[in-house]
Amino acid sequence: MTEFVRLEVTDGVGTIRLDRPKMNALNAQLQEELSAAAKEADARDDVAAVVLFGGERVFAAGADVKEMATMSHGEMVKHAHLLQAFTRDIAAISKPTVTAITGFALGGGCELALATDVRFAADDAKLGQPEILLGIIPGAGGTQRLARLVGPAKAKDLIFTGRFVDAHEALAIGLVDQVHPAADVYAQAVSWAAQFVGGPRLALRAAKNAVDRGIEVDLQTGLEIERVEFSGLFATDDRVAGMTSFVENGPGKATFTGR
Repeated sequence: MTEFVRLEVTDGVGTIRLDRPKMNALNAQLQEELSAAAKEADARDDVAAVVLFGGERVFAAGADVKEMATMSHGEMVKHAHLLQAFTRDIAAISKPTVTAITGFALGGGCELALATDVRFAADDAKLGQPEILLGIIPGAGGTQRLARLVGPAKAKDLIFTGRFVDAHEALAIGLVDQVHPAADVYAQAVSWAAQFVGGPRLALRAAKNAVDRGIEVDLQTGLEIERVEFSGLFATDDRVAGMTSFVENGPGKATFTGR
């Protein structure tokens, strides 16, 4: 049993729910529980896609500064591995993932959101990487994932200044993908995730891996990753079902088994 994180599964959509009142501060225990939930969601056959959600009031206001403030350099050298592990484990979920952001997604909370495939924000949400105001820098992937998402210049602006951005600026710079009324953002995220229930999960996994690995390497290596993933899908039942259905019935009518 976990204290601060729950994995709830309904109709093929898994919700990883943060629940550490009042602000979902990301202490070491919560980070470990997020890693465990991510691995469980990835392994479960009844989960087709994953929503990351912090509740109606706030997504996550950042790392637990009180916990970190007393750490020595040696202690942080050890803890920094955990700090990156929980976002790595979220990013490693081989299924489509979406964050539903309400309230604040700051510091480690923003970094957590960056680890999913897409992000939906409430219209009153605030996002940012304010670590510089503590005399440090993002340590859970922010300097890397943010720059890859919005470009190095915009990432440097946010990281250098520590300023917050509202949902509409976040949408304009590509930090989030959709903005919805606060009361609707979770339902919209679930709706996005639900479209993958019954889908070709092996092809979805291959597509995610090709994109994620491809942006880390040069173009020719990325094309080779794509070639291997593409060719490998010709060994799957889903590829047979998809192509047979297309020839016989037209597009969009195939039934997939995930094999």
